[in-house]
Amino acid sequence: MNLSVQQKFSTYPESVAVLLNNVRDLILNVAKQDGITDITETLKWGEPSYVSKVGSTIRIDWKAKYPDQYCIYFNCKTSLIETFKEIYGDTFTYEGNRAIVFKINQVVPYKELSHCISMSLRYKKIKHLVLLGA
Repeated sequence: MNLSVQQKFSTYPESVAVLLNNVRDLILNVAKQDGITDITETLKWGEPSYVSKVGSTIRIDWKAKYPDQYCIYFNCKTSLIETFKEIYGDTFTYEGNRAIVFKINQVVPYKELSHCISMSLRYKKIKHLVLLGA
């Protein structure tokens, strides 16, 4: 784990750090499955971020202001969230066109989330496709 990301994870409550680490693992596993070897882990806007040269940045975070939820952020200038809504409807809770929001005690739909992460990590290659090739 990137040192700055590791330090950020240490600021989260333990139960939240476990949840966000699960999402981190999912992002890295999806990248590996998609053959994306250039994924970079860093902090952007103070949030753990995952960047691929062929994709769009994914950020994850928990805010003390909203202690019962955590979010996965996507670039709001893409069609990602719009596409997720079209494909998955109310499977997820969204924050505008920038995030998927999870409650701390929620069961995460990993199969669907993996697909969303995959589309984001490959965004530059698929942005011209209808529904991002879904």
